[in-house]
Amino acid sequence: MTKSSWVVTVRGSFVGATLAAVFLLLPLVPAPAAAQETAPGAAAPPGTAVTVADDWTAPLSTRGRWIVDADGDRFKLRSGNWHGASGTWGGSGSADQDANHHAGENSGRIPLGLDRAPMAEIIAGFREIGINSVRLPFSNEMIHDSVPVTDDAVAANPSLRGRTPLQVYDAVVRALTAADLAVILNNHTNTTRWCCGVDGNERWNTSRSTETWENDWLFMARRYQDNKRVVGADLYNEVRRDIWDDPNWGLGDDHDWFAASQRVGDRILTEANPDLLIIVEGINWTGIPVDGLPHERPTLEPVRRLSHTLVDSDKLVYSAHFYDYTGPHHSGATGTGETTDARYRDLTPAELIDVLNRQAFFVTGEQDRHFTAPVWISEFGVGGREETGARQRAWFANFVDQLIRADADFAYWPLVGWHENRTGNGWALLHWDAAGNRMGLYDGDDWRATAWTRLVGAQGRTGRVAPVADWVMLSPDHGDFVASRRMRALPDWDPGARKAVCPDGQRLIGLSHTGNRGLCSNVSAGPVWDPTAGPKVVADERYVTPGRDWASGYTKLQCPEGHFLTGYSVRGAAVSAALCVPAPPGSIVGTSGRTVWFDRGDNRGATPKGGDFAQGHYKGQCADHEYAAGIAYTARVGSSRTPDALYCRQTN
Repeated sequence: MTKSSWVVTVRGSFVGATLAAVFLLLPLVPAPAAAQETAPGAAAPPGTAVTVADDWTAPLSTRGRWIVDADGDRFKLRSGNWHGASGTWGGSGSADQDANHHAGENSGRIPLGLDRAPMAEIIAGFREIGINSVRLPFSNEMIHDSVPVTDDAVAANPSLRGRTPLQVYDAVVRALTAADLAVILNNHTNTTRWCCGVDGNERWNTSRSTETWENDWLFMARRYQDNKRVVGADLYNEVRRDIWDDPNWGLGDDHDWFAASQRVGDRILTEANPDLLIIVEGINWTGIPVDGLPHERPTLEPVRRLSHTLVDSDKLVYSAHFYDYTGPHHSGATGTGETTDARYRDLTPAELIDVLNRQAFFVTGEQDRHFTAPVWISEFGVGGREETGARQRAWFANFVDQLIRADADFAYWPLVGWHENRTGNGWALLHWDAAGNRMGLYDGDDWRATAWTRLVGAQGRTGRVAPVADWVMLSPDHGDFVASRRMRALPDWDPGARKAVCPDGQRLIGLSHTGNRGLCSNVSAGPVWDPTAGPKVVADERYVTPGRDWASGYTKLQCPEGHFLTGYSVRGAAVSAALCVPAPPGSIVGTSGRTVWFDRGDNRGATPKGGDFAQGHYKGQCADHEYAAGIAYTARVGSSRTPDALYCRQTN
């Protein structure tokens, strides 16, 4: 969550290329009211509830850009964040003192508000404001925390006394799902403290090893595998720079968020809980926020050039966060460390739409691409009753308009907060005071009520979503990229090579000349692997029919008759072998084909689907009604033995 500011002190000399950067966490403090413009107030609608009923069947999956339930009906995530279990302590002073917690709200290491209101009352409040799902943050430390919560932390829920934070988390999950709310588990932080600056929680492996992080996820996924209304694993929150180093998207090192999320997502699906949605947030921040030095919020922009392909390609959801005080190149800092870059609230409505589309909404807006998937805006929010800034209020209304326009899945930050005499940290939609008195969104004095009502009641797609063709990328850039469950269960079919295999049910349809990338799809074809037969690894020309040399002078790795290409292996840049799988009887027609050359330019047809799966490289692609049956390359002097041509045959 981008609810803190960055403070940056830069010292050093550019002569000698020495730069020392020290980042400190500073809570966001709104500008004084006198320094802000006042927007006209908007009267809240009458009534106290905007419940939107959902009748849904777990588990959830995806079809193109939509999340659907087990019946194939669209399930729109109208969510909120119930924070606290990931920590509210600010990182200094005694954690026992409320004043040392964010906004003075001490969660006691569990979801906030259990000291002030019965759990059932809190959850009923969620339903009243139109929520159908809850993003439930936790920390890795919380999983292993054996210290029972204090009696004060659960004063309004005495049945939870003596329990550990994880046991309280269990009880919250049970209560939410019993109320027919979907729950998304969110690994928010490594340590149980407030997020999100340079605080030891910048990456999934900042304060924990990657191995421990993965094991924690397997533990959590297995823990709730029998509760089908636990629907998602939100892998990590706001991946960002630490003092010295940036995260990256695809470099293959231990800061590679793409690789880490790809690996743990596959492990969750194959080893722990195949029902969960795997939710991957973009990168929240890279660079040093100082004018003149590179810095930005990449969010989901890297997905356009490198997207995930899970073993179950209908389980991927992307995520992004937006707040008014951050910007595409603004960290959200105020004062020291603040740059001159525009914040989102500084943009005109048209500029905001352009930026949001570039940073996130292209993933849902562009269909039949390797990156097409649902996007869940899993955090957005704004100050409530005490927020009088015209730009802040306008941003919220404009952002809600964009969510409605895009028919987007969303999660407000946060759902629960404290109040005393109707004052305090006003960001939450529901507040309770120490005596248990609730202050709600629809009490008549919260300016956000009008926009919120429009959002949760907006007309969007409902009902059945027809199955769509999948288009996914293979990227064995730094190691194996095997998206097939069946191949994962078999011995290594080309030891020492990097292997790439399409998900089960899909076939290879495109390759890049250099860069090792591939494109898979199930478009215009039925099943592509006979369940009674095994694969064939082809490393020579034994299956090339005499008299049918489709790439004269080139080495041809051709599948046997009746087989699809579903994978390939590489050594360095060179093709090593082709992986062919037998098709069910009757699913392939014809024995002749055509050669698609792509050694000197793209050759993908007039209106290729799948998108640019290998930016900056020549690409070849079979037509939608074809299947790839062979790869050709040359070993002549000066060649790197990279793919030069595909042999494409028609499907039935």
